[in-house]
Amino acid sequence: MTKDDCYQVGHITKTHGVNGELVFFLDVDDAKEYADIDSILLEVKGQLTPYFIESITIVKGSRAIVALEEVETIEQAERLIGSGLWLPLANLEPIEDETRFYFHEIIGFRVVDAEKGALGTVTAVYTMATQDLIAMDYEGHEVLIPINSDIVPSVNRAENQINVVLPEGLLEIYTSDSGNDKPEVDGDEEADETDED
Repeated sequence: MTKDDCYQVGHITKTHGVNGELVFFLDVDDAKEYADIDSILLEVKGQLTPYFIESITIVKGSRAIVALEEVETIEQAERLIGSGLWLPLANLEPIEDETRFYFHEIIGFRVVDAEKGALGTVTAVYTMATQDLIAMDYEGHEVLIPINSDIVPSVNRAENQINVVLPEGLLEIYTSDSGNDKPEVDGDEEADETDED
């Protein structure tokens, strides 16, 4: 199974105890929805490797303490720190609501502004510490669009289109000749197969 068939749900942050348990950071809307999964794909050296889950306990909202089969020592667990956590796309329930979407599904969608019309194409979605952002290719420039219900009110799956109401001056920030006004992206790593908004 490849990443094209999967979506990322988080990563391993550290070990827990001395018996091989791990701490998962689940970058999802509701970590409790993942309390019953019985297997997970770990990204090890660029490859997705399946592991069966012996136990999983959700703690502190987005974190979980997990025991994996065949990971029984702290040394084995330490080798997995930093590994990405992936699940098959088939696990996802379809979203019918036009105001919600999975981040991975809008990659390649056209971005259509309420006033300016068609602008560009979604190239990535960044999950940040304070704000998730849609990256759009606009006339050769990367434009970052904050994800919230006012700016991104709806998605049209039939037309592969995401509808936006861009704040005044946003495009100009990224297309001005100075190049010094562009906000810097900092925070968590890119998540083009994550969860829904």
